[in-house]
Amino acid sequence: MTFNVTQKMSESSFYKRAASYWANVPATIDGVLGGFGHISDIDIEGSKAFLQNIFTSKNPPGRQHALDCGAGIGRISKNLLIPIFDKVDLVEQDEKFIDTAKMLIGENNSHLGTMYKIGLQDFKPQKLYDVIWCQWVLGHLNDFDLINFFERCSDALTRDGVIIVKENITTTDEVDYDENDSSITRPYELIKQIIEEASLKILKTDIQLGFPDDIYPVHMFALAPMEPSNIEIV
Repeated sequence: MTFNVTQKMSESSFYKRAASYWANVPATIDGVLGGFGHISDIDIEGSKAFLQNIFTSKNPPGRQHALDCGAGIGRISKNLLIPIFDKVDLVEQDEKFIDTAKMLIGENNSHLGTMYKIGLQDFKPQKLYDVIWCQWVLGHLNDFDLINFFERCSDALTRDGVIIVKENITTTDEVDYDENDSSITRPYELIKQIIEEASLKILKTDIQLGFPDDIYPVHMFALAPMEPSNIEIV
C-alpha cells in the first residue's frame, strides 16, 4: 500500500515532473482546481465549518499566525485564513502563482505575511504557527518526505496549534498515481499510517459535502502532536 517513488521514476523526476506540470497551468481558480473552479465556494464553506469546530474545542489554537502550504494563487489564504488570522504565510514553489497571490490578496494587506517560494519537500518552517493548512498538495510528496514534512510542521506548532489536512482519498486500498501531474492519491489507511509515523494524532475528521460524484472523496483531518498538545475536540 505504501507508495514507492522508485517503482515509477526517480525521486528527482517525481518532483520535477510535478513542477513542470504546474508551470504550465494558468494562474486562475479554474487552473489550480483542475477545471473544477465552480466548487471553490463550496470548498471554502466546508473548510470554514471544519475550522470553526476546531475553535470551539477545549484549549483551541490561537488566531495569530497561520501557514498555507502549497498555496497556489492564494485562494485559501484570501477566502479562509486571512479573515481569521492576524498573519498568514504562504508556501508555493511556482513563481507565477506567488505573483498572482500577491495581486489577489494585496501586497499591502496587513494580514499577508511571508511568501516562501519552495517545494514542501524542502520547506522548513522558520516560525511557530497556530494553524498549518495543507490542501490538495500532499499528493506531491512521497511517503518518506510526507512523514518528514509532518514532523517539521509538528515542531513548528504553537502549544495548542493544529495541522489541517484536506486531501483526496481513494475509495480502494490502493495508491493511485497520476502521470499527468505526477501526484499520488492515498487510501485512508495509508494516510492514518503516515500520520502515526509522524507522531501525530487525529483530533477530528470529516468529509467535504457537495462535491461532484465523479471526483475523489475529500477528507479533512485536524492533527496535533501526540504530546504535549492540550487541545480536545468534542
